[in-house]
Amino acid sequence: MAPATNAKFKDDGSNLPFAFRHYSPEQLKEALRKMYLIRRFEEGAEESYTRGLIHGTMHLSIGQEASAVGISMPLHDNDMITSTHRGHGHCIAKGAEVSKMFAEFFGKETGYCKGRGGSMHIADVSKGNLGANGIVGGGIPIAVGAALSAKKQKNGKVVISYFGDGANNEGAFHEALNIAAIWKLPVVFVCENNGYGMSTSTKRSTAVPNVADRAAGYNMPGVIVDGNNLSDVAEASNEAVERARRGEGPTLIECKTYRHRGHSKSDRNRYRTKEEIEDWIANRDPIDLFETQLKEFGFVTDGDIEAIRADVEKEIAEAIEFARNSPSPDLNNLTRDVYTD
Repeated sequence: MAPATNAKFKDDGSNLPFAFRHYSPEQLKEALRKMYLIRRFEEGAEESYTRGLIHGTMHLSIGQEASAVGISMPLHDNDMITSTHRGHGHCIAKGAEVSKMFAEFFGKETGYCKGRGGSMHIADVSKGNLGANGIVGGGIPIAVGAALSAKKQKNGKVVISYFGDGANNEGAFHEALNIAAIWKLPVVFVCENNGYGMSTSTKRSTAVPNVADRAAGYNMPGVIVDGNNLSDVAEASNEAVERARRGEGPTLIECKTYRHRGHSKSDRNRYRTKEEIEDWIANRDPIDLFETQLKEFGFVTDGDIEAIRADVEKEIAEAIEFARNSPSPDLNNLTRDVYTD
């Protein structure tokens, strides 16, 4: 990929952060656009829920956009991911269409899973998204299975396994990391540590200071990054993905981040202080941080940002309208995709 350069910095761009050296201005603008798209999708879903257009709960990743987009930047179209109950950002970062995602939210036939999966089970196999998962840690062994398949087929694919900090205490996490390391599978484990497993702080639930510390027990690299700094995330992902492609095995990346909203729509945030939430929003918002860098290094203007925002707003409005006007599933097809009884 073409390195980005700017007259304000060295001609070779050597003092720019990783992403600004490794990716072109167009790719960086697209990264910003995806971060906006993730946030506006989730805000749109939240607004639709408030208006009674969507039923059931949802788990929003507002505040975690740099993690999903940064991890996805070195991926190829045919690389794969497994996701979590908080997986809208992963889905969009891997190239999903928000119109089909909204249709899934609305329970419509035009949704990715024909309205049967809803918020926590969106999959887009055509883009390598093997699906979100409502079971904590449920996607981790699936990712290892997909990575084993990729290795056996020698197709060069890499698998990203997203999970939250709560999943690092599940047995599936430890079993999956162990077997992935033994067989040197092309999988990258990505823990999005937002500090809380539902309402329990990681300080009260995890014996080690950092989830990445556990990588040592499975003889793989453990990397800790600022999950709200897109360039730092992209750098860690690039190194881990290239390592996996070379056949050197898995990496565990821990993205330290924060969710602005509660665990789910029923969460009243009584376990977090107002001051803590406001500090993260005001001072460590990933979109604000990336915008500031882009402008500081001369990659975008305020006009560019406004144009990107306007384009995203239009896409979201059209996607919601598409979902509202889409047909509901036919009750006669209730068992169409049921394989056991």
